[in-house]
Amino acid sequence: MPNIKSAEKRVRVSEKRRVLNKAYKTAMKNRIKEVLKAIAEQKPVEEVQKLFIKAQSTIDKAARRGAIHKNQASRRKSRLAAKVKAYVAAKEQGV
Repeated sequence: MPNIKSAEKRVRVSEKRRVLNKAYKTAMKNRIKEVLKAIAEQKPVEEVQKLFIKAQSTIDKAARRGAIHKNQASRRKSRLAAKVKAYVAAKEQGV
């Protein structure tokens, strides 16, 4: 345990931020999983696209808050967008 007052505060602040960052990351991962699950279950294209928009928003929020790096956010959105685009294209081919 730290003996210096500023170090004690740093421990408190770090813990608070760790918990918040964990919450943002968990929410982001859950939104991504929802999109992937919808794709796997062959849900309607409109539903997948709505889930994708929500996932994008959550990823951006995590990056804005500093829970993840902006490049990681960009990479995750890009990979998810590619999967959604491929799904939409496959659905249109099947119709």
